[in-house]
Amino acid sequence: MYPVLMSISEPPRVFIQEGFRWDEQRAYLFDIDGTLLRHRDRVHFDVFFESVQSVMGRELLLDGVTLAGNTDPGILRDAFRLACVEESVWRPHREAVLSNMCSSFRARRGELLPVIMPGVEETLRHLQRKGALLGVATGNLEEIGWIKIENAGLREWFSFGGFSNRFEARADMIAHAAQQARAILEDRNGTVCVIGDTPFDIDAARANGLPTIAVATGRYDFDQLKEHQPEVCTTTLDALLRATADNGCNTEVHVS
Repeated sequence: MYPVLMSISEPPRVFIQEGFRWDEQRAYLFDIDGTLLRHRDRVHFDVFFESVQSVMGRELLLDGVTLAGNTDPGILRDAFRLACVEESVWRPHREAVLSNMCSSFRARRGELLPVIMPGVEETLRHLQRKGALLGVATGNLEEIGWIKIENAGLREWFSFGGFSNRFEARADMIAHAAQQARAILEDRNGTVCVIGDTPFDIDAARANGLPTIAVATGRYDFDQLKEHQPEVCTTTLDALLRATADNGCNTEVHVS
């Protein structure tokens, strides 16, 4: 969840781990915010405040809460912890707050201003042509996630999704999404790759034994992501496609 759009100014760079065929996995789990798209609005940000106020009659503070790479329920949990609000006070209201968030977001969907990240549609097309199963795996609640995808015109690419409704921990959400992918593939050992823009995506994938394509189109730059040793690190998906077409590379390259 990002309340404002940030510019992408890094020069194109791509790293591909030797021997890893990034576009030959059987299924891909795409994060939404910062990976597929960004928003020039504050709707998702605002519904947190509105929903807590509506359900609990209190102000919510997000100062100091990690947003990028977190889950919607995790953000709620972390905000109350930082405010020293006991779980016995807020957790009974959790489902009502999350439900209110979805209804508020739905009511304001006309205010959404999505921007698709460079190379997203070309990458989806490339992977689909290679026969890959495409899904989303996001910290968004399900209704919010699908609304974002639909408003950006990307819904046709995805046949399933993993969402945070039942999961505060990103690794648990990824595990569930990967399980869905393998069930659809009817292959318990089918290769599933996570595509995300934060170290938390990399860590959650690694916790489930999954490879990651890290994309520096969110709050973390190329070098920050590469420190976490993803199988692929790229400034944009467009750069990854161009590097693959030009070099078939298994190392770091700079794309002009």
